Amino acid sequence: MQEMVIYGVSFDMVGKQPIVLLKTVEGNRFLPIWIGHAEAAAILMKIQGADSPRPMTHDLITDMVEGLQSEVVRVTVTEMRDNTFYALIQLSTRGPDIEVDARPSDAIAVAVRAGAPIFAADGLLDENAIEFDHEPEDDEDMVEKFKEFLDNVTPEDFAD
Repeated sequence: MQEMVIYGVSFDMVGKQPIVLLKTVEGNRFLPIWIGHAEAAAILMKIQGADSPRPMTHDLITDMVEGLQSEVVRVTVTEMRDNTFYALIQLSTRGPDIEVDARPSDAIAVAVRAGAPIFAADGLLDENAIEFDHEPEDDEDMVEKFKEFLDNVTPEDFAD
């Protein structure tokens, strides 16, 4: 497994569908995951430090986990089947640890609220990650390469 960070949330240029882009902590591999508009907003709100006047669903989940004296230990994007990504939220409880099946977008939204690390399975990265051949010279170079990628990518590019 590889630890990932949220590199950004953007929209593909073809269908205007939100994409969360995860980047490996070690190396230069990127995993684009198409997500819904509500989940994109939930992730962006938290990353940007904005608060909603009332708890959103992901805030509610995080509050419930804490209220049950549990903790979100990690989120793992595990696989892609039939063009659909899968994820698990690992919870530490007073009993045995629990893994909860989740959509990656929801799992990531919970992870950013709980301060939990995000991981991706090696096999998933081997089959679906994009790797840049060289280290970018600076953040602007990386952003430009990401924009080029978004201008041309479609969900079908990741079909088996």
